[in-house]
Amino acid sequence: MQITTIILAAGKGTRMRSELPKVMHKIAGKSLLEHVYQTSKQLPGNAIKVVIGHGADFIREKLSHIDVNWVEQFQQLGTGHAVQQATGQIGDDDVVLVLYGDVPLLKFATVQNLLEKADKETLALLTINLDNPTGYGRIIRDTSGRVAKIVEQKDATPLELAITEVNTGIMAVNGLKLKKWLFQLGNDNFQGEYYLTDIVEMAVADGVLVVTSQPQSSNEVLGVNNRLQLSQLERLYQQGQAEMLLEQGVTLMDPSRFDLRGNITQLGQDIEIDVNVVLEGQLDLGNNVKIGANTHIKNAVIGDNVEIFANCVIENAVVGANSRIGPFARLRPGTVLAKDVHIGNFVELKNAVVAEHSKINHLSYIGDANLGRHVNIGAGTITCNYDGVNKFMTTIGDGAFIGSNSQLVAPVTVGTNATIGAGSTITKDCPDNQLTLARAKQLTLSGWQRPVKKGA
Repeated sequence: MQITTIILAAGKGTRMRSELPKVMHKIAGKSLLEHVYQTSKQLPGNAIKVVIGHGADFIREKLSHIDVNWVEQFQQLGTGHAVQQATGQIGDDDVVLVLYGDVPLLKFATVQNLLEKADKETLALLTINLDNPTGYGRIIRDTSGRVAKIVEQKDATPLELAITEVNTGIMAVNGLKLKKWLFQLGNDNFQGEYYLTDIVEMAVADGVLVVTSQPQSSNEVLGVNNRLQLSQLERLYQQGQAEMLLEQGVTLMDPSRFDLRGNITQLGQDIEIDVNVVLEGQLDLGNNVKIGANTHIKNAVIGDNVEIFANCVIENAVVGANSRIGPFARLRPGTVLAKDVHIGNFVELKNAVVAEHSKINHLSYIGDANLGRHVNIGAGTITCNYDGVNKFMTTIGDGAFIGSNSQLVAPVTVGTNATIGAGSTITKDCPDNQLTLARAKQLTLSGWQRPVKKGA
């Protein structure tokens, strides 16, 4: 079965009060449209068409990585008119699946169930029963219970408005019949638009059976029209992410204060995550990992038995097994820590490779550096890696001890088991097994008088 998915994404989203096209607003760091795309992309043999209008060039540019055919709707004249724009790319024998770019929580299983009901003589419609159906088109059934038509909210009679089964707009239908019905649409309605929902009544008139399917939860078909709804769907999405991790054995101290904005490709056992933690991008988490409160981790590999204390930021970095990070530490892109490395409070690393059993415990910046095993970096140490134009490397050998408040001016090498005296500014390579100092001689001036304020 050839499936053609048409995702409607042309609306401006006026109530968002934003220059950004509505479908480009994000949930969990990913655009609404991309959520819908990734759900439909799971269908085998699926050709995806996205109908865009407002901000079309911007959408194409920002989502150039997704595998779709873009179809532009230059005038937004309703959902039926939007689907019409893609008719040239619909095969007669295709099953056409219509989705919406601002309905991001739809589950793949729901789509599969809907498609199983559709064939050449059957139109499948996704509906939902709501306690408060205001704003939705009502499903009108005949005396035998079969779907007869859909009536939009603004065109409905008081009796029809009392119906609680509503249309989600999501449907699956034969391509040949869809094209026929689309070009029979009129716009004689309150909105003056071409409603896709009108094809349901046409299908019934042609003897095509209209069957319905429902999602497990109404949350799946919630759309986004304003910032309030966007925030509500974000929390619903994150609730699902938290539940998924809890079911896989992760301890979340407060599931309502946790965000997963990416994918965990490897998930170990006995992981503990404190409140207000944000995990983003692609992540590997080993066994017995503990992540402290208010920590943000993006695109990282965290080894077994790692403890990350509160208020750390880790991005595009690797943390080896049995390491300790933080609190208040920052690992920037290119940081690779081997096993049993200690990174303490207010330490920042960037493009730094640190070998086993080394320690950088306090108030230091280590950038563009290679550190050997059992290196100890004293408080207040920095690698001066940038001359205003170019960046240079600092190399520190195994067993080196760098005294507090030292500056290592790259390019420079500190030898194996070398010691740098506190307060040194190192501009030349330091030999193995030697103490190197680079500071002014201490003097005490006898008889010196401290200045006093005039008139005291």
